[in-house]
Amino acid sequence: MYNFPKALQKLIKEFSKLPSIGEKSATRLAYHIVNNDPKLATSLAQALSETIQSVKYCKECFALTDTELCSICSSYKRDSSVICVIEKPMDLVAFERVGEYTGLYHVLHGVWAPLRGLGPESMKLKELIDRIQKNSIKEVIIATSSTVEGDATALYISKLVQDLGVTSSRLAQGVPKGGELEYLDDVTLSRALSGRSQL
Repeated sequence: MYNFPKALQKLIKEFSKLPSIGEKSATRLAYHIVNNDPKLATSLAQALSETIQSVKYCKECFALTDTELCSICSSYKRDSSVICVIEKPMDLVAFERVGEYTGLYHVLHGVWAPLRGLGPESMKLKELIDRIQKNSIKEVIIATSSTVEGDATALYISKLVQDLGVTSSRLAQGVPKGGELEYLDDVTLSRALSGRSQL
């Protein structure tokens, strides 16, 4: 019986740990790297190493950046009175692609999911409250996904924000139930943003 060399098996196993990559896809990726120009493997390893060393969280909004503050938090052109709360950095990319939102962001890096053992302490909620208290925030747009966990997180945040005397709103319907923001088309996301409602 034939088995792949151990190093190739290890590479396949590591690729399989990535989201949406099953064993067959991992095997194809590993084979592609081994079967093609060795420079590809070297440049890939270098890119991974550089990314791990240089990419970090913005100290203000927790988006991914290679500087202390991301380009949005450091821009004087953004409306600093509005914060859009999102689950993950890819959601920020989706909003910026639309090009209609001019405020700031706050990346939670998760949702409230009690069944998975994830409570409010597992997100960047304390940091959000600190930002609202320290700055002149007029509105918090809650843009969590339209899932049970996303909705629960939105309700929890809206209560916290209202207790601070700040207006909170949620993206309008149009975001499909169970949908992830990063996969929405630009028109749907644009309509959801412009038609958001107060909680």
